[in-house]
Amino acid sequence: MADNVTSNCPTPHNSALYGDFGKTVLMPGDPLRSKFIAENFLENPVLVNNVRGIQGYTGTYKGVRVSVMASGMGMPSIAIYSHELFNFYGVENIIRVGSAGGMIESVKVRDIVVGETSFTDSNFAELEGFKKGYVPHASKKLLDVANKVAIDLGTPMKNGTLYSSEVFYSDEGGVKSDLELLAVEMESVALYLEAEKAGKNALAICTISDSLVTGESLDAQARQNSFTQMMEIALNTAVEIDKN
Repeated sequence: MADNVTSNCPTPHNSALYGDFGKTVLMPGDPLRSKFIAENFLENPVLVNNVRGIQGYTGTYKGVRVSVMASGMGMPSIAIYSHELFNFYGVENIIRVGSAGGMIESVKVRDIVVGETSFTDSNFAELEGFKKGYVPHASKKLLDVANKVAIDLGTPMKNGTLYSSEVFYSDEGGVKSDLELLAVEMESVALYLEAEKAGKNALAICTISDSLVTGESLDAQARQNSFTQMMEIALNTAVEIDKN
């Protein structure tokens, strides 16, 4: 256990101590979704962080120690929390479990999508030390396991490229990219870049909460509490990864 790891715990954003988190952390954006996962899926969940109400819990799932902690909204927020988990707390895997907006007709509300890659038209990657236009990948290990888990659970999951936007409200036109973008969210690029820099593993699994094509949308309560299939895929992925 390196001194530079333990000496940074706790942090200004995380009151947990080194060892309080499991090897794998599920990371929803919403703190209430973090609480929902802990209370409905984990055995004996313990609140290990509540700085700024971000709610981080550690418990067990199918006998495996697993954590869940919110990321807040946007790339800067998830970059802070994932950087600290990867570099200070010894976390090996972070699985984002979030909501996204479908960008193509074949992606329907309540579909589950997984980001093989993630694209942004912002300069976030450059600020992280990567080349302009760099498109980071999910961890192949996590991606392969999650896809197998989804098949085993009988839950269809669409693989492709997610679009991480830095703005929610914009007067500009649509995103400009040669890539086919399945869905838009606001965090996966930062998570993938932090994982790559740390030599760790990251994956973004999202449930479609609204469609930019049809205008259909789920309310906040449904987004918080009803995305259980996505949560089960992520939790069972954590279990399978722990075996390796």
